[in-house]
Amino acid sequence: HKIAVMCFHRKSVRGLDRFVDLRRSNRVLMADRSKIKPKKPSKIIVRQTKRFGLGVFALKKIRRGEVVAKFDGPFYDNKFDGWNRDLLTHTIQCGPALWRDSLGPARYMNHSCDPNCGIQRRFEVVAMRTIEAGEQITWDYEMTEKSWWYRLKCRCGARECRKVIGSYSLMPKKTRQKYAGFISSWLTRKKPSKVRLKS
Repeated sequence: HKIAVMCFHRKSVRGLDRFVDLRRSNRVLMADRSKIKPKKPSKIIVRQTKRFGLGVFALKKIRRGEVVAKFDGPFYDNKFDGWNRDLLTHTIQCGPALWRDSLGPARYMNHSCDPNCGIQRRFEVVAMRTIEAGEQITWDYEMTEKSWWYRLKCRCGARECRKVIGSYSLMPKKTRQKYAGFISSWLTRKKPSKVRLKS
């Protein structure tokens, strides 16, 4: 089967010094993260890619609209003093100053400017089309991010590659239309609803 376009791993640490609490102590947070164990959904697997570290691949056919994985882990705000490379690399933004991690494979999904998945209900990675067994699961990081400091040089290799990715505000109108229904609701609603913090 044709393998989905591979792309680079999650975020860089540019701007890390500007992020310094989940609404709980560092100690409790570290204890929670030490318990994180990869889930083993029947249709996907985390494995090494040839160019971009770990990635997530389909073991079986995944149909359009299926939830592939979820960001279901701890929340972090911009006052958290434990920001590090791992968190910046694997969390997604879900509010103006709020991010969330995953307790499973979602944190290892790579970016593509021509993805086969998108984001729904803020935390669910959902198939935008049928994904065949063997394809890498990808989504566009600009579907969730909106910050002035987050910028990455894209090397995904897709025909539609935008070369630089970062904030939703940079996403072309044509691309937004293509992704309709698969962009995090906190970015598309005029008055985003508050996120209820729980992990």
